Amino acid sequence: MSARMTVLAGHLQTHETIQTPFKDELIANAKAICAPGKGILAADESQGSCDKRFKPIGLENNEENRRRYRALMIGAPGFEKYISGVIFHEETLYQKFDDGRSFPEVCKALGVIPGIKTDKGMVPAHNGAPGENETQGLDGYVARAAKYYAAGARFCKWRNTYPIQNGTVSPYLIKRNAETLAKYAQLSQMAGLVPIVEPEVMIDGDHDIETCQKVSEKVWAAVTAALHAHGVIFEGMLLKPNMVVPGSDSGKLAAPVEAARATITTLSRTLPAAVPGVFFLSGGLSEANASAYLNAMNACTDLPKPWVLRFSYARALQSSALKAWQGKDENKEKARLAFLHRAAMNSDAAKGIYDADKDGKGAQASLFVRGNAY
Repeated sequence: MSARMTVLAGHLQTHETIQTPFKDELIANAKAICAPGKGILAADESQGSCDKRFKPIGLENNEENRRRYRALMIGAPGFEKYISGVIFHEETLYQKFDDGRSFPEVCKALGVIPGIKTDKGMVPAHNGAPGENETQGLDGYVARAAKYYAAGARFCKWRNTYPIQNGTVSPYLIKRNAETLAKYAQLSQMAGLVPIVEPEVMIDGDHDIETCQKVSEKVWAAVTAALHAHGVIFEGMLLKPNMVVPGSDSGKLAAPVEAARATITTLSRTLPAAVPGVFFLSGGLSEANASAYLNAMNACTDLPKPWVLRFSYARALQSSALKAWQGKDENKEKARLAFLHRAAMNSDAAKGIYDADKDGKGAQASLFVRGNAY
């Protein structure tokens, strides 16, 4: 028998991305969302999350008040100078702005790209560790994605969470969530939606920054491998990760430069350069720290950063505005000014020129919510 072996071409397949008629559109929209100095407004809180936001100001959580809350931000004059995209909840995607236009129509007229949260929330991960959750919503996903595209959405978001317990995350959750995120991204691109992939290593816990970095690297590497295996077009997607920081119960607060260097280093070890942008979640950081940490990343010059580093904030963009509004129309202008201030501060952070002296003491207030669920 000859020692020589013939290797079939099929045994050495190169990586192939999915075939979708939307490829060029996906890449163009992902690039547009990465516009210089701009980020994403995450206005996709569920009804349950809105209830938590509204209770402190005594506002009833009903459909009309949720619409008014969204309109408060979308109607802020000039917000498009700082915001390139808005993630809507499904309810909001079909609601009307004050002038009768749909929210996506208002955004598109301003050059802001409308997006949609497409996951259906979390359920217990029965094969994982206690306290771990996986995200549901893939059943019927193709039909839903097509419906959202028809309504004007051009990108989407899906969140999976990873709580650090005893210094780690279960292997089951890492694998399960990576596969779910990759399948979501693949199906989204087939439907014309730029997928924002959100693997959030939770800030909850008493872990140190080194543990967060170790777990984040393991999680993000698994997600990237799954995306590759599913043929996801890296140029037509975006990543929305946590920042690498100590746990909320650790008693430690990372300096901006420390968090920035740990985060960039972890990304450079795991995320392909083909991905155009990284849009960080604020994860319960104060408004000021969310800006300061992002600023430090963009000011860093001695670490590899082939992707743009931007923001995709909910609480860190809207909390001050919500407090100023109090659900009252007479406070609308004041609330919109508060929102525009935060948008401007984060725009500066996306350029590496944020000045903390422009923020008041209120921006230092913690926005942490234990076990936060959207």
